[in-house]
Amino acid sequence: IITDGRQKWRQADMPSYWVQLANYKNAAATPTESDWASLRAAQNAALALPHTGQAVIIDVGDANDIHPHDKQTVAHRLALMALQNDYGQTEVYSDSPQPVEAHTDAAGNVIVTFDHVARGLKAHNRYGYVNAFAMAGTDGHYQWAQAEVVGLSQVRLHTPRGMVPAKVRYAWADNPDDANLYNSAGLPATPFELKIDRQGAVPEPRQ
Repeated sequence: IITDGRQKWRQADMPSYWVQLANYKNAAATPTESDWASLRAAQNAALALPHTGQAVIIDVGDANDIHPHDKQTVAHRLALMALQNDYGQTEVYSDSPQPVEAHTDAAGNVIVTFDHVARGLKAHNRYGYVNAFAMAGTDGHYQWAQAEVVGLSQVRLHTPRGMVPAKVRYAWADNPDDANLYNSAGLPATPFELKIDRQGAVPEPRQ
């Protein structure tokens, strides 16, 4: 759609901004598969195209209504992209945190590195814990994982006993209603699934 529109309008760099699917339907008590989450991941992949942006809204949805009532937050996050990217307002920050890489540390725990953290990642939790992370071993079975922010751009997950970690997910559900990872600009991290690299060369994240 994006490429076709740019061709027809003869504007190769025409801005294209969209809204990722909101949280919807009942929250799951255990990690599970989710077509809703898979579609969010497909939307997120379109950011590989230049001059695009995505408003992440997994924190403003309605479990009982596919169309969230909170339109103001959605519009605000879209407007931030236009203000920053198209109107040159450099003091505005519009990007949600995105995962860059996941690797195991010396203790066997998993470190997930993010970019687009602004001045740093924040867990909206009075005790500092990050919710909605799950980890799977080579059998592909996901379990919830205890997690916390470490430094400006990383989250550390404690590997469940006996697991050799292979993949990590965040907010991977129809309704990840407890997802609470944000950047300092108040924008929620995008849901994702990521393979864990046990070799662990960590790229430099973008702020």
